[in-house]
Amino acid sequence: MTTTTALSASDLELTTSAQGKMAELFSQVEENIEGVRVFATPGGCSGINFGMTFTDQLNANDGTLDFESFKVIVDDATLEYLRGAEIDFVDGGDGNASFVFNNLPQTDTGGGCGTCGSQGGGCG
Repeated sequence: MTTTTALSASDLELTTSAQGKMAELFSQVEENIEGVRVFATPGGCSGINFGMTFTDQLNANDGTLDFESFKVIVDDATLEYLRGAEIDFVDGGDGNASFVFNNLPQTDTGGGCGTCGSQGGGCG
């Protein structure tokens, strides 16, 4: 059995909307899964993109944020980019529903343009 670290709302927060959608998605999954893994990949203007996927595995370097019907799993390296962020679920009603990451900490990733979209500008 792998021991993980318990995360708190100060590490990563899910809005009520995101919690409701996660619970709905977990109720539809027929296979045995441990939780939803939040991960970071290089790319995008800020240098980091975030995603989520179901996982059946917990690793020693994972932290978990436990809810009644699901858990969110984040490894140590990804948590450094997410600490203090909020995950929300936004449904515009036009078929464009998605999870969004808000309040991401400003990090120096060594890549990207860093100020993409700020002040009306783009990457240049």
